[in-house]
Amino acid sequence: MKRLKGLIRSLRGDQGCPWDREQTPRTMAGYLLEETYELSDAVEADDSRSVCEELGDVLFHLMFIIDCFEEKGLFDLDRVIEGIMEKMIRRHPHVFGEKPLETSDAVKDQWQRIKAEEKEDSKDSILGSVPRHLPALMRALRVSERAAGAKFDWDDISGVMEKVEEEWREFNAEMGESLPDPKKKDDRLALEFGDLLFTLVNVARFARLDPESALHAATKKFERRFRFMEKRIAESGRNIRSVPQAEKEVLWEEAKSQPSEQ
Repeated sequence: MKRLKGLIRSLRGDQGCPWDREQTPRTMAGYLLEETYELSDAVEADDSRSVCEELGDVLFHLMFIIDCFEEKGLFDLDRVIEGIMEKMIRRHPHVFGEKPLETSDAVKDQWQRIKAEEKEDSKDSILGSVPRHLPALMRALRVSERAAGAKFDWDDISGVMEKVEEEWREFNAEMGESLPDPKKKDDRLALEFGDLLFTLVNVARFARLDPESALHAATKKFERRFRFMEKRIAESGRNIRSVPQAEKEVLWEEAKSQPSEQ
């Protein structure tokens, strides 16, 4: 860590890199988010070499941001570490105290209660601790988790599934309406579609699935199959746009039957 800190100081120093000297915590936070997604991809692919490399990138960006604040005399790495250790001990009284918990659900409920007590912005709403700039599916999950923690929830997954069917009917009805103002229809249709997505996020929560990861995996599967179809068409000397839909459907089924899909 000392060597990494020294490297960052050299990059940001007077004789260092012009680009690095221009960076701020705000700009580096954007790059950190990008690196975090790359790390997530590596973990998803179960590629240990890439995970190691991406962890290094994330660590570099974290240390860079810390150095910016340390330079201003606001805090340093030691304070960051002390702060997270204090927080983790405080939020795990079932480990470091005398209140054992038996289930992960009980741990999550306790975690949310303790977190709500810590966050000043949670005094107005228990939803105040959910970051506004999370990806939409992830934020929907966190919001629904907070609401469920306040005992505002369905009794079981069957209730959520019924709500999905209700939202689907409402979306279909909105699709079928004929409104004089196309833009107004688009706004209402978007809201109905959003309601449907939000309810599906709650289905994922009850099923103990991460909707962000599930959608990411489904998109990768679609991409894999589409690339297979593109390759087969290219091998025949044609462009995919010129191939009849019926033939594309046959190739799509072939893509689904590949060993990598089993």
